[in-house]
Amino acid sequence: MTMKKKISWRSFLPPICGGELPAKATKKVAAKQSSFTRISQLDLSNPNSLLSEDLSISLAGSNIHMFTLGEIKVMTQTFSTGSFIGEGGFGPVYKGFIDDKLRPGLKAQPVAVKLLDLDGTQGHREWLTEVIFLGQLRHPHLVKLIGYCCEDEHRVLVYEYMPRGSLENQLFRRFSVSLSWSTRMKIALGAAKGLAFLHGAEKPVIYRDFKASNILLDSDYNAKLSDFGLAKDGPDGDDTHVSTRVMGTEGYAAPEYVMTGHLTAMSDVYSFGVVLLELLTGRRSLDKTRPHREQNLVEYARPMLMDNRKLSRIMDMRLEGQYSETGARKAAALAYQCLSHRPKQRPTMNEVVKILEPLKDYQDMPIGTFVFEMPDSSPVSSNGHHRQNHGHRHSRSPNSPLTENGASNGNRRPTSSPLHPRSGGRRP
Repeated sequence: MTMKKKISWRSFLPPICGGELPAKATKKVAAKQSSFTRISQLDLSNPNSLLSEDLSISLAGSNIHMFTLGEIKVMTQTFSTGSFIGEGGFGPVYKGFIDDKLRPGLKAQPVAVKLLDLDGTQGHREWLTEVIFLGQLRHPHLVKLIGYCCEDEHRVLVYEYMPRGSLENQLFRRFSVSLSWSTRMKIALGAAKGLAFLHGAEKPVIYRDFKASNILLDSDYNAKLSDFGLAKDGPDGDDTHVSTRVMGTEGYAAPEYVMTGHLTAMSDVYSFGVVLLELLTGRRSLDKTRPHREQNLVEYARPMLMDNRKLSRIMDMRLEGQYSETGARKAAALAYQCLSHRPKQRPTMNEVVKILEPLKDYQDMPIGTFVFEMPDSSPVSSNGHHRQNHGHRHSRSPNSPLTENGASNGNRRPTSSPLHPRSGGRRP
């Protein structure tokens, strides 16, 4: 859980991102590391401004690699269709592999490679924002940026590969095995720790686009936040908020942010409450296929969260009752707080972490009764007719694969501003 040295925006020169660095330049940067400060978001607006030094110089010592386009092509087999794994607002995502011979000291590993779509909804600014934040921040619940490519018009990001994809795919994909109660709470806790780290950094970071598709899962369902293209530095000094153009995803953005453009850490807390509600109910934050009054999950479900009887009706049916009732009540109460229309009444992410910590280990789950069903065929009676034994079958095991009611899967491509419709697609 570390944070890299902060860096000055003056060191960026996008038009000449590629190329080798002279030894003198590297030494010069090393000597200046102690005076670096994190870049200002205002400096991200002009990708063609002539600045003094190369991007890679500014990231010296961050363990972020600057790859050539040729190396990216080797990783992805020249962006082959067999390597394609999804697409989002940034552009297509490919699964690649770094051979141990590609770079000295860089271990062999699978990677996710995001290629900026020049005609897409995001651009150089978002690409640069992601490089800056993930180049400076390190935490077990933030996806690891391995490197980038900035060659001619090409903008590429290389991340650690997350084999279970996004929470959105795991939670809503058809024909998938339902996530267990403990796994859902583990994911919620990991994502909460990631947000708490960002909010508690030396210079706080507001994530601004917290949603199920931006939570990636490793093989053990450890959650990591990805896609920092919309992240913002928190307010300075005595400022209470950051004023900004409204960006994010419809259904997840806090109402006060949508109304005023005033962004605070509590905006992230609200978005976390939406995802926690999705984990409890198995429903999407916005679902136009449902009856009109149920299409907006927060409007429909929040009034029921503090009523135990009504809560049981909106819990995800795919859990088949195999969840801790005490834990569900506590998680529902937490979601209710996070979704308050009054930002000051929402808990901080540190408080959220403390509440979630024990929930995945609660053991007060109902145990079903197994009833054996006799075969349909029975011995023939003396009168020539079959006797039938009508047994009773117990409901499916909670571990058996089930289809989701009303869910849809698909790598949907989002649009971005001001509030892009829900994004889909698998992320790295």
